[in-house]
Amino acid sequence: MPFATKSQGLSERFAQTNETEKEKTMTQTATSHDTCIQNCHECQVTCAQMLSEHCLKEGGDHTQQDHVKAMLDCIAACAACVDFMSRNSDHHSLYCKACAEICRACADSCENVVGMDKCVEACRACAETCGAMAA
Repeated sequence: MPFATKSQGLSERFAQTNETEKEKTMTQTATSHDTCIQNCHECQVTCAQMLSEHCLKEGGDHTQQDHVKAMLDCIAACAACVDFMSRNSDHHSLYCKACAEICRACADSCENVVGMDKCVEACRACAETCGAMAA
């Protein structure tokens, strides 16, 4: 009988440890999810503001077709990502993967244009969290 009690105690401890790990993983996932939504929203707003308030005003390289298209793609991808993640869509990881790639491309484009550091920073942060959500 002592063996059954000892074995039973180990099973209970394992179950408790397993539940604690599940709760920890769920909390980390929720935090990552919320951080990703925040980063996507921040990137969307930052790129939209930079495009309308900085790039259009500066002209030149700031309004080159490829650069503007990269920024518009980034704005749209971030908006879609926020939408899919906010409603816990089963397909959000597909959007996160695309968003990460698009945000990296936008950051690369913005690095080549003077005065776009704020946009580069927002795009890189978004790409990082979206990449993690897509994995």
